[in-house]
Amino acid sequence: MSEALRRQTLYDLLRRTAARWPDKPGIVCGDTSWTWREFDAVVSRLAAGLHAQGVACGDRIAVLARNSHGFAALRFALARLGAVLVPVNYMLNADEAAYILRHAGARMLAVDAGLAALGRDAAARTTGVERLLGLPSEHSSDPIEGALAFEALAGCTAPPPDPEIGRDHLLQIVYTSGTESLPKGAMLTHGAVIDQYVSCIVDGEMAAGDTVLHALPLYHCAQLDVFLGPCVYLGATSHLTATPTPDNLLPLLARHRIGSFFAPPTVWIGLLRSPRFDAGALSALKKGYYGASIMPVAVMRELLDRLPGIRLWNFYGQTEIAPLATVLKPEDQLPKPGSAGRPALNVETRVVDDAMRDVAPGEVGEIVHRSPQLLQGYFADPERTAAAFAGGWFHSGDLATVDDEGYITVVDRKKDMIKTGGENVASREVEEALYRLDGVSEVAVVGLPHPRWIEAVTAVVVRKAGHELTEAQLLAHAAAQLAPFKCPKAVVFVDSLPKNPSGKLLKRELRQRLQRQYDAS
Repeated sequence: MSEALRRQTLYDLLRRTAARWPDKPGIVCGDTSWTWREFDAVVSRLAAGLHAQGVACGDRIAVLARNSHGFAALRFALARLGAVLVPVNYMLNADEAAYILRHAGARMLAVDAGLAALGRDAAARTTGVERLLGLPSEHSSDPIEGALAFEALAGCTAPPPDPEIGRDHLLQIVYTSGTESLPKGAMLTHGAVIDQYVSCIVDGEMAAGDTVLHALPLYHCAQLDVFLGPCVYLGATSHLTATPTPDNLLPLLARHRIGSFFAPPTVWIGLLRSPRFDAGALSALKKGYYGASIMPVAVMRELLDRLPGIRLWNFYGQTEIAPLATVLKPEDQLPKPGSAGRPALNVETRVVDDAMRDVAPGEVGEIVHRSPQLLQGYFADPERTAAAFAGGWFHSGDLATVDDEGYITVVDRKKDMIKTGGENVASREVEEALYRLDGVSEVAVVGLPHPRWIEAVTAVVVRKAGHELTEAQLLAHAAAQLAPFKCPKAVVFVDSLPKNPSGKLLKRELRQRLQRQYDAS
C-alpha cells in the first residue's frame, strides 16, 4: 500500500486548503494578492523551477530575506520538493551568516534586493552556496544581478516532482539566537512542525475566518510556524509586511480590518505609545498574541483597558519545540498575570531541580519538555544534542516556578539570573516592579560587574514621552516594592533599548555596552 495514501507533509496542508477554499484570499503582501488556488499554483511552479535548477530532496536551501509573498512561496515550494529550509537572521553580519551557510551545507541562498549585498558577501566566504535566488520584496524592486529570478522559476510549466517523504522527513534547520559563541541548528521534521500547528490552532482558538497580519520576521519560528503555518493549514487570510513599526502597523491593522495579530511586548508597547494609536480604528482586532519575551503585567492590563474588545494569549516556547510550549489563555490573563500558562495540547512540561525532581509549588527550577514537537537534535552537533536531552527530557534553559494549579511562571533565563552579593535576583521581578511606576515606558534589568557586589542590579530605562522621571524616583519606588538586595544600584536612562527584529531585548548588548558602569565605585 502506498505511503502517499497517509502522507502528511507541510505541502499537503496547502494542497488541501487550496481545494477547500480555492477562491478565498490567501496571501496578501503589498500589491500582490493570491487566492489559495493561486498560491498553490505559484508554489507548485516554483518547486518545478527549483527542481529544474538541480534542487533535490534533502538539499539545504537558505533564505536571507524580509517578509514577503516570495518568502512564503519559497517556504512551501521547498517543502513540496522535500528540500530543507534554513532561515538566516538578517541582522547577522557576513561572517555570522557565512557560518550558518557553511555549517548547514546550504547549496542555494535566497535573498531579496535589500539583503542581496549581505547575502553575496556571506556566500563568498568559503561556503558551499552555488547560486543566489532573488525573491520579490513587499514593494517592487529591481532584479538582483547574477541571481536566479523568482518570477522565471515560478513560471516553470514542467510538472513538479513528487518525492516520497513523510512526517519524519527533515523540514527545516533553524539556528538558535542564544548567547553561545556558535549557534546551534535545531532540526525539525514535517511531523514536529505540524503537531505544533495543532497545538497553536486548538489552544490559540485560531479559525479559517481569521484575517491575520504577519509583521515579525519570518526567519524566526514564532511568526513562521506559530502563525503563518497554522493560517495556511486553516485557510485563514494572511497579510504580510516587513516593517513592524507603529507607523506601518497601525494603518495596516485598521485598513485591512485585521482580527488577529501577534507581536512581542516591545511592539505592543510601541503601538500603545504611538500618537497614531486609535482604539476605534482597531475595533476588528479581537485576538492578540504575545510572546518572544515576557509581557510586563502593567502593559498587559493597559492593553486590555485600551482595547476592550481584544482577547489575549501568552505563547511561550523556543525554537527547539517548534516553538510553542505553554499557553496562558484569555480567561487567565488577569487571574494569573505574568504567567506563561500551562502546557500546550501536544506538550508535556515539568519544572525540575538539578536532580530532575519536580520542584514544590513556588520553588524555582528548570523547565523541561517531552513532545512530538521537539527537534530531532542539533545538526552535526551530537554533544550539545546529548546535553539538551539529559535525563530523558529536553532542557529549555529557562528557570520558572509552578503553582498548585500547574501554571508556570518564567523567572528568567539561566543566563539572566543576577548573582549579587551572594544572592540570586531574577531580573524579571525587578522589571515588573519598575513598570508599575508611571513614566516608565520600557525597562531592562541586567547584572553588571561591580567591585563589591560582583554583579550589581542595574535598571536601564526608557521614559514615557513628556515625563521627567529621575533616578531618585526610580530607586525610591524600587525600595518600596522590593527587598533591599533586589533594588537597582543605579539607573541608566536611554532613548531606546536594543532589540532584534523579533522584538527580543538584547540584554547581552546592554551588558557589553555598560560593563564599565561601576569602574569608579
